[in-house]
Amino acid sequence: MRKMLAMLLALAMVAAACGGGTTEEEPTETTAAPTSEEETTTTTEAMEEEPMEEDPLAGTTVTLSGPETGIEGDNFQAALDIFAAESGIDIQYAGSRDFSDVINAQAEAGNAPDIGIIPQPGKTLDFAANGWIVPIKDDTVATLKDTYDAYWTDLVTLNGSVYGVPNKGDVKSLVWYKPSVFAANGYEIPQTFDALLALADQMKADGITPWCVGIESGGATGWPFTDWMEDMMLRLHGPDVYDQWVNHEIPFNDPRVAQVAEAVLGVWEGDNVYASGGTIASTFFGDNGEPLVNEDCGMHRQANFFANFFPEGTTLGEDGDVNVFYFPTVSDEFGTTVLGAGTHAVQFRDAPEVDAVIGYLASPEFAEARGELGGFLSPNKAHDTDVYPTALERTLAGILVSADPFRFDASDLMPAAVGAGSFWTEGTAMVTGDKTVQEALDAIEASWPS
Repeated sequence: MRKMLAMLLALAMVAAACGGGTTEEEPTETTAAPTSEEETTTTTEAMEEEPMEEDPLAGTTVTLSGPETGIEGDNFQAALDIFAAESGIDIQYAGSRDFSDVINAQAEAGNAPDIGIIPQPGKTLDFAANGWIVPIKDDTVATLKDTYDAYWTDLVTLNGSVYGVPNKGDVKSLVWYKPSVFAANGYEIPQTFDALLALADQMKADGITPWCVGIESGGATGWPFTDWMEDMMLRLHGPDVYDQWVNHEIPFNDPRVAQVAEAVLGVWEGDNVYASGGTIASTFFGDNGEPLVNEDCGMHRQANFFANFFPEGTTLGEDGDVNVFYFPTVSDEFGTTVLGAGTHAVQFRDAPEVDAVIGYLASPEFAEARGELGGFLSPNKAHDTDVYPTALERTLAGILVSADPFRFDASDLMPAAVGAGSFWTEGTAMVTGDKTVQEALDAIEASWPS
């Protein structure tokens, strides 16, 4: 858009300069070619009489709504304001904590904002199937193909049309640790999953409990176990089997799924785990930050948002109290697999000004403008990850953009009855030992909507 505005300005100036007369080679029939002084005077008068052309979108309004509120919402608006100043479009963002419910009602009633920031790819596809949103224009889709992992657009493609622009990304394939503990004991960051298991064994030999784990989360108890399973599915069986599992092209009680569950439970067995609440199932997932800082355990696997769950005053990053490393792969067979989540921007109104804002959201310029304000990660592979304000965010952004392949949280893609239902409850039953792995997986399979 900056180039476009510059081109319009240049064209306007050229048009003004050319409005003062004809050249010597092409005099008019009634007037001789003007002198240099006359030409200058005429040109100046023409420029005064012909104002520079404004962006045709100036004065239009585009509304956006999404789940970001507070400082995150303010920062989103600030990044939008940059493009608003360049384009002349009045861009207005409104965040809501109950956005997910509100946008459903608005979309159905036909009074949705021009652009919505949707956390669930399945909801985007539902909106597209209902005709509530319009396809992303071809020029923006071309940008997406050049600057994002294709998986991000595959998630929101229906009948050959792309219906969403990746907006924000989250990284789940992370292990939190204390650099001082690693340095004091001579531990190296593990590069493979076998090395991670060997590190856990070494920690136990040194008197350190390897893992802090807790899966209690009220009505959502069990979801941290599902995240572990998703990461392990990618590492043991790769993205193709992962996709088949998500899409129910293999049953939930398939032997490969059972192998994944057994692998997670094996990591969590016996004295491998410190659970501050007494048991894994009764420990609130957010209560794993303080024991890691207090060295009650050596590691904790959790997404980037967990940065908000450490005690006040904890410094984060390579030189801080706590840092992260990439949850390592089993082998190189499946690439640098990264589990994560994120949001897509969808377009409810078909208009040039809305197209322009959607195009901006797809650009590395937006990713950098929003990224430098912090509290945000972009999956745009073309943006400069050095803009992030903290070393931790730069590390996280590097992991996200180097993902090859990236996969979205499986439980968020599965039908709600499974992904936000039986997978949580039956997963908890596996952890507590109330059910065997096979019994729990059979129950999840039986719950899958027909």
